[in-house]
Amino acid sequence: MNTTFTYPQGSLQLQRWPLHQPNGSLQAWDAADELLIQHTLAAAAQFKTQHQRSPLLLLINDSFGALSCALAQYAQVQVNDSKLAELATLHNRQQNQLDTRNLQQQSSLTPYPQHADIVVLKLPNNHSYLQYILQQLATVVSPDTLILASAKAKDINRNVLARFSNTLGPASASLTVKKCRLIQCQYDPAVVRTEQHSFPLRWPLPDSDITLVNHANVFSREKLDQGARFFLQHLPQLSDGQTVIDLGCGNGVLGLPLLSQGKAVQMWFFDESYMAVDSARQTISQNLPQHVARCHFIVDDCLSSLPDKSADIVLCNPPFHQQHTVTSHIASQMFTDAKRVLKQGGRLRIVANRHLGYQQHLQRLFGNCRQLAADPKFVILEMIKRS
Repeated sequence: MNTTFTYPQGSLQLQRWPLHQPNGSLQAWDAADELLIQHTLAAAAQFKTQHQRSPLLLLINDSFGALSCALAQYAQVQVNDSKLAELATLHNRQQNQLDTRNLQQQSSLTPYPQHADIVVLKLPNNHSYLQYILQQLATVVSPDTLILASAKAKDINRNVLARFSNTLGPASASLTVKKCRLIQCQYDPAVVRTEQHSFPLRWPLPDSDITLVNHANVFSREKLDQGARFFLQHLPQLSDGQTVIDLGCGNGVLGLPLLSQGKAVQMWFFDESYMAVDSARQTISQNLPQHVARCHFIVDDCLSSLPDKSADIVLCNPPFHQQHTVTSHIASQMFTDAKRVLKQGGRLRIVANRHLGYQQHLQRLFGNCRQLAADPKFVILEMIKRS
């Protein structure tokens, strides 16, 4: 894995998070990061000359801290929806001996700072989340704020530029450099903002009286995904006193029928996304307010904060991608963490795409793997933690 990031001002050692990923071809930065760093450094130097002070940077969607590290000489507020992005930033700043006293990290749901001088945005591929970000920026930026954004050229089209123009103000994109483009935008208070969207979204679960709550960056945010739909048909029956974990909880749809069984259980919702965990919290609060006191909503790197042998059941609908990259290591970490936190005799039950072939890995990890159900696209697998 290439960990040495070289740019005109020097070089950095940058790693993806979680560490020790099996795909050695991946790296913690890309050409869009390089483009943003180049233009931000130039703009910051010009700002310092004009204003006789250093600018405050607002960094949004900095996946592994490449932006934060390369721009570490400037005070910055870093906004991410991912706990993994926060941890990657802290790790990479530490291994490069970069002071963190001028770094403030905050979640995607925290109001943006009012006085940022330069906004540095790595475009998400989720257009609802991009719209949310632009709407938040519209409440805090001014005509003097420089707004820079970048992504792969194929992801910057007329629709994306229109979102900037309709929400913030005039926006233009550069020519392609290393298959990426740079957007520059200037806030215009006179823009008539007619395309505002209301977040979080709320929509009914078909054939039920349940309303699901989805923040802008939550997977399958406007309808139930097929894997979850299949999983809902094969959930376990609970017993009083059990501790149950929904790992990678998304909007919390799996927890609703479990809580509806009426058993005296402790239900834990875990996700690395702040928006996912808050969506789950709001989903439970809106549909089953009487059960909220028995629920715990945790933003975490898998199950890192839970002690060993503390759960009876773990349910998981694991992702098979990180950012734009298809990968199995997140699912593998979920399975390993699940085994660690399960009590003897505890069960891990998952839904997975058939083509991913998790059975062999889970058989090696647990010593057993039973297929409970299957359809043309998905399988339901259950593992028991034995001595």
